[in-house]
Amino acid sequence: MPLLPCYLTPVPHKSFSTSRSSQRSVCAFLALTCSPQSFLDRVNIGNARLYGLTEDLSLTGSRYQTAVSILFVTYILSELPSNLVLKKLRPSRWIAFITTGWGIVATLQGVTQSYGGLIVARLVLGALEGGLFPGMAVYLTLFYTKRELALRIGYLFVSAALAGGLGGLLAYGIGHMDGVAGQRGWRWIFILEGIPTFVLGISCWWLLADEPETAFYLTAEEKALITVRKERQVGHTKAADEMHKEDVIKGLKDWKIWMFCFGQFGADTVLYGYSTFLPTIIKGIGTWDTAQTQALTVPCYALGALTYLLVARLSDRQQKRGLYTVIFGVVTVVGYAVLASNTTSGGHYAGCFLVAMGLYVTAGLPLSWLPSSEFGRRAEEENRVLTHLLQTSRATANEPPLSGCS
Repeated sequence: MPLLPCYLTPVPHKSFSTSRSSQRSVCAFLALTCSPQSFLDRVNIGNARLYGLTEDLSLTGSRYQTAVSILFVTYILSELPSNLVLKKLRPSRWIAFITTGWGIVATLQGVTQSYGGLIVARLVLGALEGGLFPGMAVYLTLFYTKRELALRIGYLFVSAALAGGLGGLLAYGIGHMDGVAGQRGWRWIFILEGIPTFVLGISCWWLLADEPETAFYLTAEEKALITVRKERQVGHTKAADEMHKEDVIKGLKDWKIWMFCFGQFGADTVLYGYSTFLPTIIKGIGTWDTAQTQALTVPCYALGALTYLLVARLSDRQQKRGLYTVIFGVVTVVGYAVLASNTTSGGHYAGCFLVAMGLYVTAGLPLSWLPSSEFGRRAEEENRVLTHLLQTSRATANEPPLSGCS
């Protein structure tokens, strides 16, 4: 009996359910470990500042802001090269290498003795961390079709958001170790939050599969099913899984990618401004102490994460990205209007929730919008360029000003 073409091959419904159940372990591992650890190690310098960092390392004037911002220089520069290396090497080895490397550097920030040492550590940390999120986004395309990416990338995006919400509470607890073994609290924050990343990087060597065919947690039937589902995608060819220089250049010349980057930059500028100053906003609308203020930020982050997951699932089902991006962009504007209005403290706090509901959808959903619409011959390589450029706009928007609120 002749074999049917892949796009005519029948796929049992039960097989789909089994495959999705097995694939969840991919997202669960990346979303619950790599993504939040990356975010924590990148931003915990803000919490360390509250526990003696600036005094011990003489971070006077703009030194602290410089130490925060300079990470994103190497972070931005390393993203595209990292994804190209990921394509050449085995994903499990490269992701394990950069994760282990930044875990070591993040931990060693805790033994830094000078401003210069902190700057060097931040530069190396950015170079290693820059390839993680773009690499994970590309890695997920090995297991999921383009129509399923919004929710799966959403898991990574939301886990980082929750890490931001819980990071302050974690640092508050570790900060009580100030003086233990003769070390200041800020050193313990770097050390205790960096060690798990190092352990995670080592485990990636064995836990991450390079492709569905080498995934130990998939049965032979599930591996075959994933292959069939990818081949059923419009425009998918064997050549699309290979790296081609002309496709990289074509992606860089695509006006749609640059327009998306422009919009993403605007959304992420608002997002990281909100994330950076949410504690300041909440503290300004009430009379809470530091611990209470940090606790009040958590419900905002949680609502934003939940909203994004629900919208991402709906977006995947309906294959509508732009509609929900615009709708929740409006929600964000309404939230900021409430914050700017002359209302009660309760009203201002409600505005924080509205902003969170809208921002995470507006900034997160585009990460799967253009890649899922770029069908055609060898479009995957262009999408790797897109992933890099979108991440670059996110990283650039994440850079805090060198002066202003602290």
